[in-house]
Amino acid sequence: MPGARFGELQPAAQAGAIVAPHVRAARAPLLDTPGGGAHDGAVELSLFPPEMEPSRPESARERGVPLAARMRPRTLDEVVGQRHLLGPGQVLRRAIETDTLTSAIFYGPPGTGKTSLAFVIARMTRAHFVPVNAVTAGVAELRRLIEEARGRRRTQGVRTILFVDEIHRFTKAQQDVLLPHVEDGTVVLIGATTGNPFVDVTPTLVSRSQVFALEPLSAPEVVEILRRALVDPRGLGPDHVEADEEALAILAAASHGDARIALNILELAALTTPPDDTGVRRLTAEGVRRVIQRQPLLYDREGDAHYDMASAFIKSLRGSDPDAAVYWLARMLAAGEDPRFIARRMIVHAAEDVGLADPQALLVAVAAAQAVDLVGLPEARIPMAEAAIYIATAPKSNATVEAIARAARDVEEEETRPVPLPLRDASTAGSRRLGHGEGYEYPHDHPGGFVAQHYLPENLRDRVYYEPTTSGYEEEVRRRLRAWWGLWKRYTRA
Repeated sequence: MPGARFGELQPAAQAGAIVAPHVRAARAPLLDTPGGGAHDGAVELSLFPPEMEPSRPESARERGVPLAARMRPRTLDEVVGQRHLLGPGQVLRRAIETDTLTSAIFYGPPGTGKTSLAFVIARMTRAHFVPVNAVTAGVAELRRLIEEARGRRRTQGVRTILFVDEIHRFTKAQQDVLLPHVEDGTVVLIGATTGNPFVDVTPTLVSRSQVFALEPLSAPEVVEILRRALVDPRGLGPDHVEADEEALAILAAASHGDARIALNILELAALTTPPDDTGVRRLTAEGVRRVIQRQPLLYDREGDAHYDMASAFIKSLRGSDPDAAVYWLARMLAAGEDPRFIARRMIVHAAEDVGLADPQALLVAVAAAQAVDLVGLPEARIPMAEAAIYIATAPKSNATVEAIARAARDVEEEETRPVPLPLRDASTAGSRRLGHGEGYEYPHDHPGGFVAQHYLPENLRDRVYYEPTTSGYEEEVRRRLRAWWGLWKRYTRA
């Protein structure tokens, strides 16, 4: 209906009907609603503005609606991918088919079908479906929708499904508005988010919802979507577009598992490819490459991609795989990650996971960090790669981080006694009169510059915090310590 706000019930719609972006008088039972049932003689649901209505493909195409919007799936069987959620017998599929879905959060990267899945649910449910976008919806609108849902439930016995797209953009106050009404069943919440719900959604709201993680589409799944778009009347079927297998494979690879990106590139390639003498637009690998240019990588410095790739990078270094380390380094740099962040992580890793097995690793990491500041990108990627390769191929030991962790635990848990008198500062006559430094033996007065004496408080006298491994240089450190302290300290590492 012209002028209607997205998700607003129009006056023509009566209580008990489905709220959707566009509602008009019904001439037949709702498409894909089991048995017609509650919708017979009420209203007919349109999930799209008139120009996007799937039953009017020519009108949609003429009005320039993007191919990705025209090709939204209409039924569960049209949804490509997410077999772990929507395969036969899976819990989410059964809940949708039996119209028993409870509050849920769909979590996954862009273009994996979160919003499309919500619209499929809207077509299949007998509940009242209200879609809102967290970017534009305010607290006042949420309160109004909740009041309408409460009245609908009281007078008609009809459930309300509230779909909140980009729910991670809601403030805590906005999310708190939903909480009691999700809890008492006034609304069934479906949230869609690209952010980690365990970080970006309040814990109380997450605890009342089932989180379903959607995965990036595989290349074959993206190709399946592209093939469908080439022949579907809603898509490019009327335009007589053909694409060879290599072109489709390139499109799938460039999409990085995002169906929307793949369809957008396909549409641009089709529009910019002139028809041949037979009227067919033939997409080739070369033509597709010209259209693609360089697609941005999925990355968010404050989101999951940032932490996941940093984790993959560090785990590759720790796992001694220089090839994987260089790959994740290159991928983070290509996505626009701050090189200083990467350099700092290499410094931490060199101390934490290489440690004294190769003390040079820390120096190399610090030098790479200095190179980032002195040289800058793109040249700084070379010393950064050098540091990553050095650290990955260095012998590994976490004995240093274990030592400081054990010591910190004793500081936290054990009695903190005064510094023993022999170890106290004796630089003044007054301190010496108090007995400071008395009994201390100067190591350089002894052969080899070493003398066994106690350096810890009395209650921690026998503690061993640093247990060197046999990895790299630490094997020499281990031999030396046992030669010095073997009669005084009990080392347990074999």
